[in-house]
Amino acid sequence: MNSQFPLFKLIDVEIYERPVLLRLPFRFGVVTLTQCPQAFVRVRIETVKGKVFEGVSAEMMAPKWFDKNLVLTNEDNFNQLRHVLLLARDAYLANSTLSTAFDFFAANYADLQLQSAKFGYNALLANYGPALIDRAILDALCISEQCSVYEVIRQNKVGIESESQPFVTNFSNLHIENFLAELKPSSFIAARHTIGMVDPITRSDIKVSVNDGLPESLDQVVEKYGHTFFKLKVGGNLREDLERLKAIASVLDLSKDPYFASLDGNEQYENVNQIAELVSHMRETPELNRLTSSILFIEQPINRQSALSADVRSSKLNLPVIIDESDDSLDSFLLAKNCGYAGISSKSCKGIYKSILNGARCRRWNEAGNAFNYFMTGEDLTTQAGISVQQDLALVNLLGIQHVERNGHHYVNGMAALSESEQAAFLHAHSGLYEKSHGAVRLKILNGKIDLRSLDCAGFATNAKPEFKSMQVLNFQSFD
Repeated sequence: MNSQFPLFKLIDVEIYERPVLLRLPFRFGVVTLTQCPQAFVRVRIETVKGKVFEGVSAEMMAPKWFDKNLVLTNEDNFNQLRHVLLLARDAYLANSTLSTAFDFFAANYADLQLQSAKFGYNALLANYGPALIDRAILDALCISEQCSVYEVIRQNKVGIESESQPFVTNFSNLHIENFLAELKPSSFIAARHTIGMVDPITRSDIKVSVNDGLPESLDQVVEKYGHTFFKLKVGGNLREDLERLKAIASVLDLSKDPYFASLDGNEQYENVNQIAELVSHMRETPELNRLTSSILFIEQPINRQSALSADVRSSKLNLPVIIDESDDSLDSFLLAKNCGYAGISSKSCKGIYKSILNGARCRRWNEAGNAFNYFMTGEDLTTQAGISVQQDLALVNLLGIQHVERNGHHYVNGMAALSESEQAAFLHAHSGLYEKSHGAVRLKILNGKIDLRSLDCAGFATNAKPEFKSMQVLNFQSFD
């Protein structure tokens, strides 16, 4: 074991959950979400000096994203996610030796993929468990080192490419330590607002108002938060998509300042020609001229079963395409690159080390002078105020991503469901990131941007802890 990296034992992993109710319904793909549990992980590590440190992480258990099988209910999906968390917990705790943070991930990655597959879980699902535990371990490591996650990663204190693991061939030839050392997080990031399939575009589209004083329609969102980046969901029906995009453009075009957008196909297309047809019609529609020219990239338009079986460069799309749901393994980006994809999403629920690996790949491929400009995007609309949104923001910021999909604040009423003491703790620790308004602490977005400065704190962007006494132990129901 290479002693240049901090070593420790993992002595405990606790997993909890608590419910999250949405203030507005959100439709993505085939599901309309109104409530969802959020998982919380708390770990304890013991250093070589015998000191014990605690770390935490949190993530929503979103249905119909990891596994879109329509036979499964939302509760089935929640239970799948609970199960992979427990599988990961048991695997990680089985290692009683002194290890680096990266060693825990590397030693368990392949086995957890195989073990999850035995239960019929796809690889995307299998990533969820270790993703949360890795983040909690990283939080504990950062606290033990009295460093922010930025410095711990920049100095490679997690031990990526530690010599004991043959697994690190995925990270070889990327000069990973140089890549990490050159990372330069920023103080602010632009929030990219997602416009869901059932979201009202104007005030007149609101059928039943929640009347809580917060924005409900797109025009209200722009007025309140000042967004200049947007994510537009499309559903695969050409006529309906064009009409909806025209309605969206009628709002966004009111801005005198430039705006930018991405199109998210959510796997609703069978092949690249279908999404190319939509883009072609957009280019031919006068009302969509400005919106079409604002499109930066298209996200995962093709269903995961066939997304990596055909070259997206074979169409007249003429826009960069990224993968999201197809990113289920460490070599997914390599496969996607060979099919003409230019980018890939970073999502905390898919794993921090995968995001770091793909960031290093982008840099290496771009330095090699490829025809494409390879890039990463920040995609996750489910992150909730507190640990979840903080850690995801810190990750994308570390990787130099300049705008990120952020929507949990729109569909959920901030921290309204939490105790006053928990809300106050997070507001005190991150006074630039949060604000108190309309009766609750919530994410603060000003002129379309989020203040990240408080995340440069000891820990993985934590500096405040959730109240575990308000949660229940993970409620897994056996499939037997």
